[in-house]
Amino acid sequence: MKLKFALSLAALAFAGAVSAQVKWDLPSGYPAGNFHTDNLAQFAADVDKATGGKLKITLHPNASLFKAPEIKRAVQGGQAQIGEILLVNFQNEWPIFGADGIPFLAESYDTAAKLWRAQKPLVDKKLGEQGMLVLYAVAWPPQGIYSKKAINAAQDMKGLKWRAYSPATARIAELVGAQPVTVQQAELSQAMATGVIDSYMSSGATGYDTKTYEHIKNWYDTQAWLPKNAVIVNRAAFNALDKPTQDALLKAAADAETRGWTASRKANSETLEKLKANGMTIHTPSAQLKADMKKVGDTMLKEWLEKAGPEGQQLVDAYRKM
Repeated sequence: MKLKFALSLAALAFAGAVSAQVKWDLPSGYPAGNFHTDNLAQFAADVDKATGGKLKITLHPNASLFKAPEIKRAVQGGQAQIGEILLVNFQNEWPIFGADGIPFLAESYDTAAKLWRAQKPLVDKKLGEQGMLVLYAVAWPPQGIYSKKAINAAQDMKGLKWRAYSPATARIAELVGAQPVTVQQAELSQAMATGVIDSYMSSGATGYDTKTYEHIKNWYDTQAWLPKNAVIVNRAAFNALDKPTQDALLKAAADAETRGWTASRKANSETLEKLKANGMTIHTPSAQLKADMKKVGDTMLKEWLEKAGPEGQQLVDAYRKM
């Protein structure tokens, strides 16, 4: 009888442990092997370990669960509890999301980190109003120009079939006379192979991930901006966790942010070397191209401030005082 009672208690305890386990889906728009995706995988593993398996996060890379522009809405609506988004993708919804897509506002890792410190309180507030919170953000490497043809000045970009993945990249195309074509990263390789695009602006990491060197042989190191991926979570899902699990999640997120920025710097130097090894020519932009692109950046900052209003000015002022 005692044995039966003990077995019953053990069964109840096991059932309680199983029912207490929480499972989350984490969609991402980027492929396995990308440094952001590797960082997400480590983050999920850290959460699993820190919570003793109580919170299991399943990573869905390469837009396999939701396409990149759909992930924010999926997290907000609870279709996914957590997700990774490219902030600049959502500039049309709220200008502050696009602050790190303004060319030449922040051109290095150090200045990009300062911009995030100025941007984060505003992002926290906005996402809070939308029923979400941001766990961490990591910058992509500095953005340069991929082009089949040689570019020595902005006028050489006229007529290029230019990949646009955000409002900012579409606007750059308009300002230099290129033809913007909306292509997300998961479709980028096919778009180049089929001639849908012959140019775009992105990091060395994106160029290597998508084997851009098979189609395009020139990359101009303009170091125009460092856009950020942010990992966001549904607030109701977060609130449903017990306090120790919340704390473990936040600690893993803080570690992922630190690790991610270091990984981004490393990926920048490594992927540029890999691009060279695969036949890509890495160009230092001409003085004329630099001057032309700086004018594009000045125009876009002015336009962005007009849309963002006092909130945007507050952000830029705070950033420039750091």
